[in-house]
Amino acid sequence: MREINRRELLSNAWKWGFGLIGVAGLVTTADMFKPRAVAGFGGIVKAGQASDVPTTDVKAVQAMRGYVTDVKDEIVALSWKCPHLGCRVPWCESSGEFECPCHGSKYNRLGEWREGPAPRGMDRYPVTIDDNGIVEVDTSTVIPGPPHGPETINEPLRGPKCGGSESA
Repeated sequence: MREINRRELLSNAWKWGFGLIGVAGLVTTADMFKPRAVAGFGGIVKAGQASDVPTTDVKAVQAMRGYVTDVKDEIVALSWKCPHLGCRVPWCESSGEFECPCHGSKYNRLGEWREGPAPRGMDRYPVTIDDNGIVEVDTSTVIPGPPHGPETINEPLRGPKCGGSESA
């Protein structure tokens, strides 16, 4: 065995100390780099039973920050964020359309643009229905809304608009 001097002993102690602190730091923060299953907005959101999705109105789903509706036996999930400037677009029961309170854009029940400064229709999310009939909406993927053009559903105004005094 060789004799170790004080300087060498302190040098090795510091090296081992910093090494152990580094390893402890890596071990305690390693979980930050693991992808987590996202529940709620930004992941898969369960929006209820497919049979409960309305065919003439929309259902607001707070967890997905949007709406679901059934159009021609296809469930559509719409973001409630206006593609113009990001305002929340509420559903107007009396007119039967979405009406943006910020700048007046209007959309039909399918989220297709009707009027206003919005550059396109309301954005959408992919929808699947699981084996139990539960609607699952993937809010991590945004599908840009349809461009201006003819509406694919024929649903005229039901009555007065919420944002104004116009009537059907």
